[in-house]
Amino acid sequence: MKNKTSFWLVKQEPSKYSWETFLLDGETLWDGVRNYQARNNLQSMKKNDLVFFYHSVTGKEIKGVAQVIREAYPDPTTDDARWVVVDLKPISTMKNCVSLEDIKSHKDLQDTALVKQSRLSVMPITYKESQVILKLGGIRLQANLL
Repeated sequence: MKNKTSFWLVKQEPSKYSWETFLLDGETLWDGVRNYQARNNLQSMKKNDLVFFYHSVTGKEIKGVAQVIREAYPDPTTDDARWVVVDLKPISTMKNCVSLEDIKSHKDLQDTALVKQSRLSVMPITYKESQVILKLGGIRLQANLL
């Protein structure tokens, strides 16, 4: 049976927008993406897909899991129609943050986009990779989310 949920990873500097701020906000639009490949990934996200929230620059770790609650629409922060946003809401905080070092050292995660395309801000994560990340993070998601 094919898994119905796709998994993604988004990167953000915690000094600009942290997981903790996201939790306080309760939801956010994911804006400011100005890379075509990352934009295409945003456009591929479907409602209810799951998204790993990664702190870049400082921390370099996955902090939690969010869910897509609105699919791609024009980025309201620019007049340039090429750019889109999605709306996300937090689902679960990692019990154990999953560091970049953890990801690089795990045999099943060495081919992730986070390792292979480290500058990309929005990237797909395979189902197998997602299960490893969830296990390392010490969380189990409800079956209805998968």
